Amino acid sequence: MIRDFIDREEEREVLKKEWNSDGARLIIIYGRRRVGKTRLVNEFIKGKEGIMFFAEDVTVQIQINGLKAEIAGYLNDELLQGLTIKSWTELFTYILKNPPEKRSYLIIDEFTYLIKSDKSILSAIQKAWDRGLSDSNWCIILSGSLLNLMSEYALSYTSPLYGRRTRDMLLKPLEFKDAKLFLSQNEKDSLKTYFTTGGVPEYLQKASEYGTFEEFVRNEFFSNFGYFYREPYFLLSQEFRELKTYQGILSAIAEGRTKPSEIAVNCGIDTRKIYPYLEGLIRLGFIEKETPFLSSQKSGIYIIKDSVIDFWYSFVSTNRSEIERGCYTNTDFNKYFGKKFESFVRNEIAPAIFPKARTGRWWHKGEEIDLIAVDDNAKMIVFAEVKYGTKSASDALKILKKLEKKSEYVNNSTKNNEDYIQKYALFAGEITDKDKIMDRDKTKGDNYLVYDLDDMLKYLM
Repeated sequence: MIRDFIDREEEREVLKKEWNSDGARLIIIYGRRRVGKTRLVNEFIKGKEGIMFFAEDVTVQIQINGLKAEIAGYLNDELLQGLTIKSWTELFTYILKNPPEKRSYLIIDEFTYLIKSDKSILSAIQKAWDRGLSDSNWCIILSGSLLNLMSEYALSYTSPLYGRRTRDMLLKPLEFKDAKLFLSQNEKDSLKTYFTTGGVPEYLQKASEYGTFEEFVRNEFFSNFGYFYREPYFLLSQEFRELKTYQGILSAIAEGRTKPSEIAVNCGIDTRKIYPYLEGLIRLGFIEKETPFLSSQKSGIYIIKDSVIDFWYSFVSTNRSEIERGCYTNTDFNKYFGKKFESFVRNEIAPAIFPKARTGRWWHKGEEIDLIAVDDNAKMIVFAEVKYGTKSASDALKILKKLEKKSEYVNNSTKNNEDYIQKYALFAGEITDKDKIMDRDKTKGDNYLVYDLDDMLKYLM
């Protein structure tokens, strides 16, 4: 079933402006697999005319013949149809000399398959562009999923396309406010599903087949025939050759070994040699480096950013034998959800509540603060704890008082600036008798803020 197209208003507006601009356009769209690049392009071309070519991982000559046939068909060009063309340079030279009379699109989906087969396609496009293709009516879109190839050959400073592309667009996963529109589950289960799939549209499409989170993960993660049972292996194998090393890195991080030295020991390689592997995973959006907020410390830790990768290496990877036998019954995901809930609050809720603030997590010598938000315009700094479960009003007050003391460990010029108001916040899944805390704040001036999940989601509407 094809669902209504969700979000991507900003991306669609950018493409619309490119289409309406003078001269030819050369647009590069890239992003991880399943993120919705093809669907975005299909929405964009509605009501327009042109060529949509789906590249395949086949020989160069088959690729050239395929694109040639599409162009000949669109231009109604019998001469081109009968020509024998053996190189990308020949084909793009012909395109240069026979431009369309009106604005037309030429879209190559999975462009990285063409780069993978023959990198000369990049210089062929560059030469045609410089010789006059840039003045034609073509709106060319090159879309690719193999991010290492796209980064190195299509987007880098050394790429033949550097300085020619008129726009490049990294398509990111959806945030929760849009992701939940795919799902018919209740609010809490929708959030759990989001913590498991991230905002990847194709993953959400699969999750939309289930009315509960438990039913979804049981059938699609913890089943030998599940959609996600082998998904991480597929994603890694498309990008990397040394699969065992990358799998070892992800396993180590999922188990809590987040420092480069710890990760290297787990993989059995020298710490100095681990960094290129980490950078490769960062490029793909699978992991990210995190350093303490409001700190001069440059060394940081590495965490898994991609939710499917994170959930899979946390629960599926280490339990495959039980899953294969159909006897894996674990349903205790609270520690995992607690971690993802913290990230959700930092990345999506805090920017909505404090839109002008800089935000991040702080830690030092065993002390940690889940969220600090600094609004330099309002001269306000907010220290916050994030708790996934349910807290009573008395629990919440204890957490806030402890947080107030913990904030004294943060040694930073902004924090120490007397002109800044300091507030203390608790974000929790549920807070019973929440009003008692707010009433206390009014009478005692504690500068306490409390938000439960219902409060948070209102800011996303």
